[in-house]
Amino acid sequence: MFGFLRNKERSTQELSESELIEACKKGSSKAQKQLYEQHSSKMFGVALRYVGNHHEAEDVLVTAFMKVFEHLDSFKSEGSFEGWIRRIVSNEALGLIRKRKKVFMEEIENADYKGKNNPASTTLETNDLLALVKQLPDGYRTVFNMYAIEGFSHKEIAEKMGISENTSKSQLSRARALLKKWLTQIDDNANNTTQNNQSMQSFVL
Repeated sequence: MFGFLRNKERSTQELSESELIEACKKGSSKAQKQLYEQHSSKMFGVALRYVGNHHEAEDVLVTAFMKVFEHLDSFKSEGSFEGWIRRIVSNEALGLIRKRKKVFMEEIENADYKGKNNPASTTLETNDLLALVKQLPDGYRTVFNMYAIEGFSHKEIAEKMGISENTSKSQLSRARALLKKWLTQIDDNANNTTQNNQSMQSFVL
């Protein structure tokens, strides 16, 4: 009898996404594990871009997936399931940032950063640029991630963070300026290609 049950559990690996979600709703631990394994790596990256360190990103991921399984009934099948999970992870990460009480208490009054007149170019790969993003101050990094990577509008950022749209735009502008400054400095010490330059500029801008 137990062998039969184990075979039945293993069959979840052959289920479609919608069938897997339904199995999770019914409490299948095997289905929940499979769903977690399918999405956890990418969602960890989302969390890490927000909070900036692995330990807190892991905490965000665990809490977010608890909410995913708890609220599966609220997922609307016509939308993207990955996008739905991403929103939960993003919201959880933003909640952690608010608890830190280190960001978005007031508009940052730092002086603008100014790079060189010539466009920044670099041989950095995308992962290297993301590493630079992680070095941004918390406020800059969060707005840049939400706007440039996650696709939130300034209105959505303002509503989620309890700030004005102008503050969101200001944070984004300063984040881009700082990234361009760093990229220009790297360009001074490295050979580069036109293709990498165009790719990097499109990401930052």
